[in-house]
Amino acid sequence: MPHLLILGMGYTAGRLAARLRGEGWRVTGVRRSAGDGVLAFDDEDAVRAAIAGASHILSSVPPDRDGDPILARYGAAIAAAPALWTGYLSSTGVYGDTGGAWVDEASPVGVGRRMARAQADLQWGALRADMRRFRLPGIYGPGRSALDRVREGRAHRIALPDQVFSRVHVDDIVAGVIASFDGPAGVYNLADDLPCGQNRVIEAACDMLGVVWPPLQTMEEAQLSPMARGFYAENRRVANGRAKRLLGWSPRYPTYAHGLRACL
Repeated sequence: MPHLLILGMGYTAGRLAARLRGEGWRVTGVRRSAGDGVLAFDDEDAVRAAIAGASHILSSVPPDRDGDPILARYGAAIAAAPALWTGYLSSTGVYGDTGGAWVDEASPVGVGRRMARAQADLQWGALRADMRRFRLPGIYGPGRSALDRVREGRAHRIALPDQVFSRVHVDDIVAGVIASFDGPAGVYNLADDLPCGQNRVIEAACDMLGVVWPPLQTMEEAQLSPMARGFYAENRRVANGRAKRLLGWSPRYPTYAHGLRACL
């Protein structure tokens, strides 16, 4: 039985675990606290045993102010593990702001506000020859989409006409990770086929729910958080051709409209 160890059981990793368990895989998770088949991050003996026994190892833990916590504590063990496949969920934030230009896997990294993320991405790439790194844009899906923000009154339309970015449905990430089990190691952007401004996504969600669009505001009027301001400060379009060519992957939800309808 194949055995996937997932370090960091967040939204995307949870969707991946559920699908693989449904297909007969054994899946072990690691998070801050143990429970329900999940190991505690600080239980070093159990985590190291799981690393040594897993056929597939995936980290979805982002770096913090001190760097990547998985690499710091378990990097050497993962490097020496007999696993057949290893992977890391990274971010397209490593490309920084390109003024709306396209980026692919060969584009420079470490030029934006995500310096820690870029450093972790490169460190994971150097850890093992069989490493797959998945650079992900804005992730959405059931329970975490523009539809939910509209329903909860948290949706904004910001007066930035040139703002553009890419996104991806969570289940397309899951499909991309699974496709890589039989694909070559390397870096893959997993994004949909239609980069666009966030306002279009909010407007489509409102239309689907029969709700009036929120007013167009400046960032100051919308009282956005520093994190949200940072999001709007970067513009880029993410190319996904490498995953299509080398993994045989293509997004089931090629645009935000397809994805939102599925969430609805």
